[in-house]
Amino acid sequence: MTQTPQRPVRLFSRGSFLEHSRTAEILRAETTGGILLIVGAVAALVWANSPWSDAYAELRELTVGPSAIHLDLSLGTWAADGLLAIFFFVAGLELKREFVAGDLRDPRRAALPVVAAAGGMAVPALVFTLVNLGTDNLSGWAIPTATDIAFAVAILAVISSHLPSGLRTFLLTLAVVDDLLAITIIAIFYTDELSPLYLLLAVLPIAAFGFLVQKRIRSPWLLVPLALVAWALVHESGVHATVAGVLLAFTVPVLRSEAAGGPQAGPGLAEHLEHLIRPISAGFAVPVFAFFAAGVTVGGFSGLFDSLGSKVALGIVAGLIIGKTIGIAGSTWLLQRFTKADLDEDLSWVDVIGMSMLAGIGFTVSLLIGELAFGADEILEAEVKVGVLVGSLIAALLATVILRARNRVYKRLHDLEQVDADQDGIPDVYDDTPSREDGSGTSGPTSGRS
Repeated sequence: MTQTPQRPVRLFSRGSFLEHSRTAEILRAETTGGILLIVGAVAALVWANSPWSDAYAELRELTVGPSAIHLDLSLGTWAADGLLAIFFFVAGLELKREFVAGDLRDPRRAALPVVAAAGGMAVPALVFTLVNLGTDNLSGWAIPTATDIAFAVAILAVISSHLPSGLRTFLLTLAVVDDLLAITIIAIFYTDELSPLYLLLAVLPIAAFGFLVQKRIRSPWLLVPLALVAWALVHESGVHATVAGVLLAFTVPVLRSEAAGGPQAGPGLAEHLEHLIRPISAGFAVPVFAFFAAGVTVGGFSGLFDSLGSKVALGIVAGLIIGKTIGIAGSTWLLQRFTKADLDEDLSWVDVIGMSMLAGIGFTVSLLIGELAFGADEILEAEVKVGVLVGSLIAALLATVILRARNRVYKRLHDLEQVDADQDGIPDVYDDTPSREDGSGTSGPTSGRS
C-alpha cells in the first residue's frame, strides 16, 4: 500500500476554513481590546503630563489589599501582577490548543511561526545589548523582545488592511509563541528571590484545578478560588505571578471527552474558557494595565528628546524597529533557504517585511519587563516607557506605510476568500483544504475543535 505524498507547505499559505474562522473571531476580540489599550495608554500619558500629574502618580501608588498575607499592593502592581495573569492565562489556553489541535501540531506548518518568534526575540535582545555595552543597563535586554498582538491588530483595523488568511494566522501564531517565550524569560531571568516552599505549595491548587478541569468541571465557584490561591502562592514564591496564569492554562484539556460526545460534538473546555475569559482580558485587564503602566512624565519635547538620548531608550527603539524586522524577516528567509520552501504564490518578501515591522509593536509585555528590570529606578523606568512608546509608534507607522501600499493585493485575496459560489457555507478557496475536525489535515491555531 503506497502512502499519499504530503503536499509541500508554502510559507504563509492559507489554512483550513476552520482555522480562518477561528482566527477571524479572535482578531475581532483583539481589535476591540487593542483600541481600548490605545485609549488607556493615551489617557495615562495625557494625565501624567498635565497639571494634575501628581494625582495620577498617587492613584497608581495607592495601596490596597490584605497586608496579613503580603498582598497589600499598589494599584499599578495589581495591574501588572494580577490583571496580566488573566492575559497570560488566555495566551496559555491558545498555545496549548495550537500544540494539541492546531498549527503547532504539524511540525512543517509550525516551523515558520516558531522560528520567526525565536528570531524576533533573539535579534532585538542582541541589538539592545550591543547599544548598552559598557553600562549597567544590560538587565533590560529582554524589553524589546515582545510583540503586542492587541496593539498590532488595532493598527490593522485603523488602517483598514485586508490581510489575507495566511498572514493573519501567522501574526496570531507568532504572537502566541512570543507570549510563551516572554513568560519563560520572566520566570527564569526576572526572579530575584525564590521561596521554594511557596512554589511547592502552589502545586497543590494548580493540581486541584487541573483535576477538576480534566473531569470537565466548569463551576467558577470551584475553579476561581483555586486559581486565586495558586496566583497568591506563586506571587509569594518570588516568581512573577503571571506565570501562574500560564501554568493553570496548561492543565485545561483541549479535546472533548468521549463522554461529552468526542471531537465532533463541539469545542473543548479550553476553547470554552477562552471564549469566556478573552473579552475580560482584551476589554479590561490589558487596557487597565496600559493605563497604569504607560503614564510617564516626559517634561515636554526637551524632556522627550533627553529620554530618547539615553542608551536604554535607544536600545529599545532600535530593538523594536531594527531588531524585530531583521529577526523575523531574516529567520523566515533562512528557513526558506534551508527547507527550499516557497512563499505563497500571492505574497512577496515585502509582505514579510511589513509583518515583521508590525511585530515591532511591543507595548504590553515590554512595559512589564521594563518594570521588572528597572522598577526601582524612576529615571530608567521613565526611559523604558519612552523607548517602548516611541519604538512601538515608529514600528506601527512603518508597518502602516508598507501594508497600506499592498492593500490592493490584500483586498483582492480577502475578497477571494469570501466567494461561496456553491453556497455551502464554506468559501470556495477552502473546499479542497483538509480540516482538522476528523483528526487529519493541517489546520492552524483556529482549529480548537479536534
